[in-house]
Amino acid sequence: MKNTNTNTKLILLHPYIQKQGSSNRLWLLAFISILTLAFLVTLIYTRESTFITASTSSVVASSTPLSGLGNAPLPATVINTLIHYASKSNDTFHMPHSDLKPISDVLRKCSSPCNFLIFGLTPETLLWKALNHNGRTVFIEENRYYAAYFEEKHPEIDVYDVQYTTKRSEMKELIASAKEQVANECKPVQNLLFSDCKLGLNDLPNHVYEVDWDVILVDGPRGDWADAPGRMSAIFTAGVLARSKKGGNPKTHVFLHDFGGEVQKVCGSEFLCSDNLLEASDTLGHYVLERMDENSSQYCKNHSPSGSGASSST
Repeated sequence: MKNTNTNTKLILLHPYIQKQGSSNRLWLLAFISILTLAFLVTLIYTRESTFITASTSSVVASSTPLSGLGNAPLPATVINTLIHYASKSNDTFHMPHSDLKPISDVLRKCSSPCNFLIFGLTPETLLWKALNHNGRTVFIEENRYYAAYFEEKHPEIDVYDVQYTTKRSEMKELIASAKEQVANECKPVQNLLFSDCKLGLNDLPNHVYEVDWDVILVDGPRGDWADAPGRMSAIFTAGVLARSKKGGNPKTHVFLHDFGGEVQKVCGSEFLCSDNLLEASDTLGHYVLERMDENSSQYCKNHSPSGSGASSST
C-alpha cells in the first residue's frame, strides 16, 4: 500500500552556513596566532636588547679604569702586603724581606710604564709581575721545559728560554777574553744581537734588545757546580743593556741576588763596576748604571780590583 501522506516536507541546509562558521573560527585562530607570534618576537627582541646593553656596560666598565685608578701605581698597603707574604713563603729558596724591599722600592719609584727584566724563574716570579703591573716584565730562563710549563700555567707571564754556553769553571778565562775584546766584540755599548762576544747573550728575541730596561734583576741561571752555566753571561749582558739604552731614563738599576757568591762578586766588579754599587748585603747587590756613549771602550771609569765593592749593609 502506497503512502499517500502529502504533508512530508524536505528541508535543505545551504552549505554557506557551515562555511561561514568555519571561516570565522579560522580567522579567530589566525588572529590569535599573529598576536602570539608578535608577543614572542617582542619578548625575544627585548631580552636580546637587554643582554647586549648589559654586556656592553660590562665591557665598558671592565675596560674603563674605576675613578681613573686603572693606571695608577699599586697602593703602598698592597705592595707591603705582597712583600710580607712573599717573604713568609715556605719555599726554601725564597727571598727574605730585606732583599725584596729594595727591589720593590725601586719598582715603586720607576716611571710608568716601567721595563723590568729578570734572569731566572724563581719563587718571586709572580710577585715581580704584580709589583710592576703597569709595566713590561720579561723573564729569561735557562730551562726550556720549565719555561714552557710556567708560561702555560701562567699565560700572563712573558718568559723566554735561552741556551747558556758558559761554564762556571771557565769564569776567569771568559772575563779575560771579554777584556781583551772590549774594543771589538765585547764592547760595553753595543747591540748584542749582532755580537760574537763569548759572554754576551745574542739569541734572545729581537725586541728584548730594543727595550730600554729600567730595572734588571740577575737571579739566574744556576751556578752551584763547575759545569753549571753560572751568572757571568747574565751579568755581562745586564751591563751592556744598561749602558746601551737609546731613550727613557738614562739610569738603570741592576740587582744581583746571591751577592755573596764568587761569580756575582767578581763579575759585578768587572762589568757593573764597584763605583756604581749603591748598596750591598751578603745576599743582594744594588748597582746603578748610566747610559754611555757608543764609542766607549771600558766598562768602568775607575776600575778597582775584582771582588772589591761598597761596604756591606743591610
